[in-house]
Amino acid sequence: MSKMTPEQFHGVRQRMDLIADQAAVERAFDDMAQAIEQRYADKDPLLLCVVTGGIVTAGLLLPRLDIQLRLDYVHASRYRGATSGGELHWRHRPSEAIQGEHVLVVDDIFDEGCTMAAIVDACVADGAASVQSVVLARKERAHATDYRPDIIGLTVPDRYVMGYGLDYKNYFRNAAGIYAAADEDV
Repeated sequence: MSKMTPEQFHGVRQRMDLIADQAAVERAFDDMAQAIEQRYADKDPLLLCVVTGGIVTAGLLLPRLDIQLRLDYVHASRYRGATSGGELHWRHRPSEAIQGEHVLVVDDIFDEGCTMAAIVDACVADGAASVQSVVLARKERAHATDYRPDIIGLTVPDRYVMGYGLDYKNYFRNAAGIYAAADEDV
């Protein structure tokens, strides 16, 4: 994993475009939480956070949810610090923990859809009673799979986006808003 120099970091920061400000993202989290509560109020769901991107999404959703729930995680990645996806790598798959559970997979973005589709398929194969998914952002683009998330916070353009957990080369997850990288940086 390579690090950015301060000059590279500030250059990317100066060129990025605001897609959704902090207030818009916070409203999206409120709407997502309301949809989750409506679907899972009587189910005792297991929220399955997709590490690393889904950590911020799950962390900001949890205090908004006034339902009985449990939390676990899955670690599967296609990006591993790059700006384009490759082969899926499993680092943690909680197969036994999801057997018979109503699983809600929580992630930051639905980009091509390959990672989410593979995680949902794995949950079904591992015996989940039901599986749905929630993402903070869905890109406006053709997806590589027929699977679509059940709950979507925001729709973003087909650009490389960062902020609120979304990263650019492992940076900018802490940006207070969703930004798009300039074409020259991708």
